[in-house]
Amino acid sequence: MMYKFVVFLFVFYFFLNYQAFSQHRDTLVVDINQTLKRLISEEDTDNDRKITIEDTCQGTGRIGDKSFVLTDTSGTKIVIAGTYHLSNLLQELKLCEEKNQNIGHILLSRIRENPVDRISRLIHDYYWDALTRRIDREHIFQIIKDPKIKNNTGRYLYVPSTDSFAYNYFLPLEKLKGSQKINVRSIPENVTPSWVQHLNGKHGLLSLALEKDGKISGKPYVVPGGRFNEMYGWDSFFISLGLLQDGRIELAGSMVDNLVYEIEHYGKILNGNRTYYLTRSQPPFLTTMAIAVYRKMEKNSTSKQWLKHVLISAIKEYENYWMNKDHLILEFGLNRYYGAGIGPAPEVETGHFDPIYRKYAEKYNMDVEVFKNKYFNGELNVPELDEFFINDRAVRESGHDTSYRWWINGKNQCTHLLPVDLNCLLYKIEWDISIIIKNEFGGVIRITDGRKVSSTTWEKRALKRKKKIMKYLWNRKDNMFYDYDFVKKKQHKYINATALYPLWACYPDKKETLLVSRKEARFLVKNILNQIEEPGGIAASSLSSRGPISKRRPQRQWDYPYGWAPHQIIAWKGLMNYGFKEIAQRLIYKWLYTIVKNSVDYNGTIPEKFNVVTRSHKVYAEYGNVGTNFSYITKEGFGWMNSSYKIGLSLLNDSLKNKLKKILPPENIFPRALQK
Repeated sequence: MMYKFVVFLFVFYFFLNYQAFSQHRDTLVVDINQTLKRLISEEDTDNDRKITIEDTCQGTGRIGDKSFVLTDTSGTKIVIAGTYHLSNLLQELKLCEEKNQNIGHILLSRIRENPVDRISRLIHDYYWDALTRRIDREHIFQIIKDPKIKNNTGRYLYVPSTDSFAYNYFLPLEKLKGSQKINVRSIPENVTPSWVQHLNGKHGLLSLALEKDGKISGKPYVVPGGRFNEMYGWDSFFISLGLLQDGRIELAGSMVDNLVYEIEHYGKILNGNRTYYLTRSQPPFLTTMAIAVYRKMEKNSTSKQWLKHVLISAIKEYENYWMNKDHLILEFGLNRYYGAGIGPAPEVETGHFDPIYRKYAEKYNMDVEVFKNKYFNGELNVPELDEFFINDRAVRESGHDTSYRWWINGKNQCTHLLPVDLNCLLYKIEWDISIIIKNEFGGVIRITDGRKVSSTTWEKRALKRKKKIMKYLWNRKDNMFYDYDFVKKKQHKYINATALYPLWACYPDKKETLLVSRKEARFLVKNILNQIEEPGGIAASSLSSRGPISKRRPQRQWDYPYGWAPHQIIAWKGLMNYGFKEIAQRLIYKWLYTIVKNSVDYNGTIPEKFNVVTRSHKVYAEYGNVGTNFSYITKEGFGWMNSSYKIGLSLLNDSLKNKLKKILPPENIFPRALQK
């Protein structure tokens, strides 16, 4: 008994000394490589090169007990305890190692940094830069290889024929030797689905805007993260909001410039700047993105001219792409997603469509591979399969790939639906254009084809769409927005987070832009949140709408129980537009708590999406979870997740911020009546 008491006093004495040391000194000079190896050896018990709550005590001395003695070069010792602090130490050591420091300075304040502040700082200081790319001769080798698709005959960069300057600039890449060589090809002005189909085996990166600032360089853009090195359509909008929150105005503006380049040279904002995306877009946010950037710019003739240029391009895309015969259903005056193309989307993983092929191969009494070859070569005419792939591409254009939201009677029928989100986005674009022309350009502007475009014309378009949205997409009995099946001429009652888009797509100080009244909005919010609000935020759909999951009917990533950053951001802003600030605060807290708790428990992990029911990043549906596969330290997080954190933190009140810093679970804060 006396022995145990002496040991206790001895340990307590050292604990006091460690604490006294830490109060007077912040910097330790340590042997980086030796400390890193020892830390991993002792605390990374599952050998995944991370320190998480899943590294458990092995019962041998100090191994895996979440307590590590950090020793500096003078022999001073400090105890670092707990998963979070140990993972911070691991990250700081790794950062020193990557700077080739054998002996480095470790700040105890960084190891003990509050997680809420640490995540914010890392996004600001590291993640945005790590996610930034440029397409020019200096940086092309970083991004030319596409991990999603294998080319059989080398690496390809495609440049629009309408940009001869860029073509001549990139052409010397063809003269490089061996593995450095890049095939530079020109894209015809009018790209057809058959032209894209014949690129199979030769798909490649698409060039973006170049700028001259002493030297020629590519305009920078921010990628989502992980395996994605191209610039995506709707990701760019949400990423830009986070950049603006962090004061990265030029970078956000550069992303707008690249999207405008795509409209001018590829005819639309692309799903992503790869050749296999040439026939489809993504949910349109350009005008809202441009307004957000413009508000942060210094107001002068240059910024005003920039806004006008973006506006003219937005009008061009709206008229030529979103209002074309494939997207606009004239009878209803509303729009659908439609991804043009022939056959399967080339970027889909090998074997993804094999169950579909097998079904038709059996019908034709053929081997699957034989059937596929004959179908691809045009030897077999299979209209049902053609329709399947058209609908599959439409789902990919929607950004919600994939979800049972698009399924009707057991089949993907995305092209049959007039979606709430797309029509609200186009409604917002119409109002944006009207208000920009009115407020910034005196009510009228002249566009590139010589036409004069007035503010009132666009206001009339918006009001006309408003009537159609309320007629076909709003259900007064259910107090809910639903997609509309224009083939069957009835609403498709699938409860989805996009039912909150109508609250977002307005100017709250302009009554005429509100789609529903404040009274109707209260019922909508109550109804939708009763079905999709979960412990970690809002789910992409309700459990009842998603339905049962089985081997024949696998889980889809844009359905319950998964939550996505775009849905959260849209919901927060929509709720605040209508004055539901307390509800918005609750949802923001739930989402940020989920981000912080996963980061604390799992070595700083910031993923693409969450299971909002379990508040976990462990998502295995379809493509897994980008942003979770790293060693030692995440260098980039994930684009729109980073943004949702920055935006949410800026909106959260001080009282809840303090609770978040204490990592208090939402159920300990909000009234039980408000919990799911």
